[in-house]
Amino acid sequence: MKKWTLCVLILACCAAWPVAASDRQELPWWRHAVFYEIYPRSFADSNKDGIGDLNGITSKLDYLQQLGIDAIWLTPCYPSPQVDFGYDVSNYEEIDPIYGSLSDFDRLEREAKKRGIRIIMDFVINHTSDRHRWFIDSRSSRTSAHRDWYIWRDGRESGQPPNNWESIFGGSAWQLDSATNQYYYHFFYPEQPDLNWRNPAVEKAMFDVTRWWYERGVAGFRLDAVSALFEDPGLRDNPILPGTNSYGDPKMENRYNDKLPEVHEVLRKLRKVADPYQAVLIGETWTDSAKELREYYGEHDDELQLPMDLMFTKIASLSAPAFRNHIAAVESAGHWPVYVISNHDIVRSYVRYGDGRHNDAIAKLMAALYLTLRGTPVMYYGEEIGMENNDPQRKEDVKDPIGKLGWPGEKGRDGERTPMQWSEEPNAGFTTGNPWLPIPSSYKTHNVVAELKDSDSVLQFYRRLLALRRKSGALLDGDYLPVNQDDANVLAYLRKSGDDIMLIALNMSPSVQNVSLDVAAYGITSAKANVLLSTMGSNGGQTLAHLVLEPFAVYIAKIEK
Repeated sequence: MKKWTLCVLILACCAAWPVAASDRQELPWWRHAVFYEIYPRSFADSNKDGIGDLNGITSKLDYLQQLGIDAIWLTPCYPSPQVDFGYDVSNYEEIDPIYGSLSDFDRLEREAKKRGIRIIMDFVINHTSDRHRWFIDSRSSRTSAHRDWYIWRDGRESGQPPNNWESIFGGSAWQLDSATNQYYYHFFYPEQPDLNWRNPAVEKAMFDVTRWWYERGVAGFRLDAVSALFEDPGLRDNPILPGTNSYGDPKMENRYNDKLPEVHEVLRKLRKVADPYQAVLIGETWTDSAKELREYYGEHDDELQLPMDLMFTKIASLSAPAFRNHIAAVESAGHWPVYVISNHDIVRSYVRYGDGRHNDAIAKLMAALYLTLRGTPVMYYGEEIGMENNDPQRKEDVKDPIGKLGWPGEKGRDGERTPMQWSEEPNAGFTTGNPWLPIPSSYKTHNVVAELKDSDSVLQFYRRLLALRRKSGALLDGDYLPVNQDDANVLAYLRKSGDDIMLIALNMSPSVQNVSLDVAAYGITSAKANVLLSTMGSNGGQTLAHLVLEPFAVYIAKIEK
């Protein structure tokens, strides 16, 4: 296989296809932003303890700025017993000493702002840690001030929990507390008791948390487990489905403790708090259809501005028809999409779609896909250098509680959370201490320093693609127009904003494809295309009527009228 070379022909002035200044001012800041998820434990360690921290992130802001990032989403760095690595919060208005201090956060926010980068915090809205002062008081007696801040119920007469609900992390979703002889409800781990969002005091306290962070300079929140906020007041049993899950529990439809309609009322109220600060709300919105995803925007666009299309990560194979059909469904929803290909809970896309031979080419192809579609992209740290999973091979090596509980059927999420690969130095330049998770051997070739020196690297492709996206009105705001919709191997589409027309053609197959792209249906008669970004060594003589695409090739061109 010959080495693919990067062919980039971008106009020297880099000022083509601008969106009019007046139009830019009318749009919210997040609409053109590229978001970048950082798992703080794994990004950069400044104090040599093997765990990433806020000062480490601050030290890498220049890298993020040069990459083309507009906002970073920090997964939880609040004080926490770390049962679920920060998603069990014991204080919403502090920073865990593992990661630094509030003054370190303030410095991060100031330095990021200087570089045009906003900070998005992860808001664990469904539950707290059992070490939170609210829950400590709640479990102290049946008449405590915070008793009704959580879901407490008597068990059944048979000595069983109040109903058959299961935790998504295995076992019953109810924990008997001997101090008051009642059960409390936990959708996740027993150490993560669910808040009672039917209590107005809970609502006020949580809304006040968001205001506290907005006043500190935070530009928005990613809302964790947002669909699970409410439970059926009658605690009806959930329907049992055939088979068992990876924990050996009966499969269950969470009909009465997930996706209840009351969730949307809370989202509308959260939005009212956010809007005066021009803040954005991003949703962890696992849905089964584009119709369901649409509901999270709100009937009057008054809920989440950016509910993530996590269905995108469930497309199992690199299939042009599968991606085409999914994009069409999301486009039909009529809102502003949010595309994601990986995160801290999902096996990295480099592994999911890689074939072991063309992995770097496929990584570039996936980048071209989600960064040229209509909508706002959310990147995951390391995606831009082709990081791969490093899954544990033995149960004793697992750090993630999911893996400890479900092994070997469930290996957990450690593999996609390994430290960022900065250089060829020991521990990939992440730390001079002992890294909290092992680093894959691929760091020798896939790291920031090495890839910055290689014009054909995944990182250099991301940098050029993001620069092109930033300056293209069609890519930022244009319509999505599918082309050659019956092609089983090549996903092709236009992004069109007035006379500004961009063509994207992605060969999702391991073989050369000869295609003739028909754009006449959109009133485009010109067949002349000016190549702007391609992964092919030569584009000479290529026309829309006769386009030859190498295996897993990316071809991005401006159609000239």
